Amino acid sequence: MAIRDIDDLPKNAANYTALTPLWFLERAATVHPSRKAVVHGSRTYTWLQTYQRCRRLASALAKRSVGAGSTVAVIAPNIPATYEAHFGIPMCGAVINPVNIRLNASTIAFLLGHSQSATVIVDQEFFTLAEDSLKIMKEKSQGHFNPPLLVVVADEACDPEALRYALGQGAIEYEKFLESGDPDFAWKPPQDEWKSIALGYTSGTTASPKGVVLHHRGAYLMSLCNPLVWGMNEGAIYLWTLPMFHCNGWCFTWALAALCGTNICLRQVTAKGVYSAIEKHGVTHFCAAPVVLNTIVNAAPEDTILALPHVVHVMTAGAAPPPAVLFAMSRKGFRVTHTYGLSETYGPSTICAWKPEWDSLPPDTQARLNARQGVRYTTLECLDVISTKTGEPVPADGKSMGEIVMRGNVVMKGYLKNPKANEETFANGWFHSGDLGVKHQDGYIEIKDRSKDIIISGGENISSVEVENSLYLHPAVLEASVVARADEQWGESPCAFVTLKPEVNKSDEQWLAEDIMKFCKSKMPAYWVPKSVVFGPLPKTATGKIQKHVLRGKAQQLGPVKVCKL
Repeated sequence: MAIRDIDDLPKNAANYTALTPLWFLERAATVHPSRKAVVHGSRTYTWLQTYQRCRRLASALAKRSVGAGSTVAVIAPNIPATYEAHFGIPMCGAVINPVNIRLNASTIAFLLGHSQSATVIVDQEFFTLAEDSLKIMKEKSQGHFNPPLLVVVADEACDPEALRYALGQGAIEYEKFLESGDPDFAWKPPQDEWKSIALGYTSGTTASPKGVVLHHRGAYLMSLCNPLVWGMNEGAIYLWTLPMFHCNGWCFTWALAALCGTNICLRQVTAKGVYSAIEKHGVTHFCAAPVVLNTIVNAAPEDTILALPHVVHVMTAGAAPPPAVLFAMSRKGFRVTHTYGLSETYGPSTICAWKPEWDSLPPDTQARLNARQGVRYTTLECLDVISTKTGEPVPADGKSMGEIVMRGNVVMKGYLKNPKANEETFANGWFHSGDLGVKHQDGYIEIKDRSKDIIISGGENISSVEVENSLYLHPAVLEASVVARADEQWGESPCAFVTLKPEVNKSDEQWLAEDIMKFCKSKMPAYWVPKSVVFGPLPKTATGKIQKHVLRGKAQQLGPVKVCKL
């Protein structure tokens, strides 16, 4: 029997419209037409100009039959064109597919083919990467290749020869492309908020990354929730340290329009660039993976501006941040908010909500509490940690491990053309994150590891995250990552890959390795202590995540840890 309401009042055009973040741009242009919207080097666009440029982009695409059912790929760093694409592409009904610029040509060829991108907007620096990707697609097409429309974005910070080459290959220059569009283009919002707005590929370690499809409804909700949980004010000045191609910049692309804020583009992220932007533009907020925070903490004195001229708010996610890094950031005057999420949840969807009673705790205790992944976002309806065996919630004791699962409006539509993966990831009405964690007595969750990163030594589980957190406390350690290495006696044992701080004397690595192991023995159970330490730079993704699959491969090449015969 149908559940009755108190009335039979229907939806109509006056009281119901599909949720979409696209309206935020129209409002920003109306309310603050002359306020700075996007700043990139010597170029500045107001909100009115940005709205007109996005409408031109939508119009130019529509004139070339790009619309509903089309995908437009964007291969570019944090530049105005990437920001504009987040509005202009969906304004013509198409789906934006921001591509990770650090991927190789073969992977990008897969993404462009899998997404059937009809148009590719590419920054001039990455034109040859796009060209190589299209060559691979053509070779595999067996004579059925239909090349996409290529639009190249010029940047005064880049070598002009690259632009000349791209234009010589038949690409259309982005500004010329915009000129062909109408600044008053009558764009239409989606009729259905379930319509796709974005497609992003997971930084999967396999040959075929999964395409995460997001809808207008979720993008709208997350664009409003991020500023809400972070306490961002209208007119915030936001620095783009986080790549816009990563989960659509955690939806801050759309959120900044809702806030009528100012986007400061940063083509390349360096500690000096961050500090300079804070001083020059009055940056109030930026997002970054823990590895970027580590760079800021360990920046050379000549690259820093301390004390900070004002409080700078930082949101971090993407990996579990070591408490030592959070502590160091707070000492420098940054106020760090720790969040957690995945591409499949529009970016961060849990937050370690700060409690006033923590203010009086010792700084190291504050950092340890703030290193937890926390509680659900306002717009995420359900969050739990469930047993991987029974599917039941684990006790809130801070010890019982389970898988972190989510449910709600800010969970993706699903993976593109991948029914098997969708069946697995949405099993039993939950989105399964693949992250293992615990639930504390206060209801805050804490990641202990990815399921594939747990080290099983002599039948005992070792959390690589816990070992890494201790390694970061060692005075010589700049970065650390721990993976399993085969062990003749214990099956597996921890293997630490360590990048040393620049000022550390690296002439005696044997002594350094022994000193690090000795340090670890004072911090953790004996079986957790890394049995091997490897020094050198750590491989990372474009979003600053350490590529543990690469390190696992290196650990495998080292062979098993031998049984000590003594």
